[in-house]
Amino acid sequence: MKKLNLEIITPSKVGYKGEVISVTVPGSKGSFQILYNHAPIISSLEIGEIKIEENESAKVHYATSGGTLELSNNKIIILAESFERADQIDVKRAEEAKQRAEERLKKKRDEQIDDLRAELALKRAVNRLKEANKHF
Repeated sequence: MKKLNLEIITPSKVGYKGEVISVTVPGSKGSFQILYNHAPIISSLEIGEIKIEENESAKVHYATSGGTLELSNNKIIILAESFERADQIDVKRAEEAKQRAEERLKKKRDEQIDDLRAELALKRAVNRLKEANKHF
């Protein structure tokens, strides 16, 4: 089976590099899958799951908080804000982040906080918890 070259980069590391059968990503209009010989594309990514099929028996799931994807000539480059393997997510830390974001959103009437920032923090925490719980 022909494979794609995939590289996922975050601000702090190269998160993934290798040949894969397919990649499913959370696009801004919904999730979509990329297979060998897919048409060239540039897309923004949302908070969600990146699913990588490395071979017919190995699928790996990651949580991401968004980014950008470029595909050309069977080479995918994803610049991700964050990228975390589902089975390596620190559930306690994600739960604490969720709780902090929920508390900030409750206090918004009393204090001046950045609502959008708190809502995005909540979405990221919920996504991390969903990914961690889905794959255990």
